[in-house]
Amino acid sequence: MNHSESPKQNENPGLLTHLGAVRWLILGFFVWCALLVLTDLIVHRHLTFAEGLLPIEGRFGFYAVYGFVAYVLIVWGSIFLRKALMRSEDYYDE
Repeated sequence: MNHSESPKQNENPGLLTHLGAVRWLILGFFVWCALLVLTDLIVHRHLTFAEGLLPIEGRFGFYAVYGFVAYVLIVWGSIFLRKALMRSEDYYDE
């Protein structure tokens, strides 16, 4: 075998290299998320706080919004921490 030839020439490039497949996966993800939020109408939830202490917990979609906001805050916090803790490329050379 010649070293210039790649042994992976005949392999399938994979599912995520096709733009159409990626679009279908993203659409499926959004449909799945919408179905999970809609199950909030069907499934009985056991509230963690006493009734009246935090009444917003019983609202439709509370946990979906709460999880999304928590995720966004974690990402923003990681961006802040990266800027605060990042060192230069030649930090160990100094």
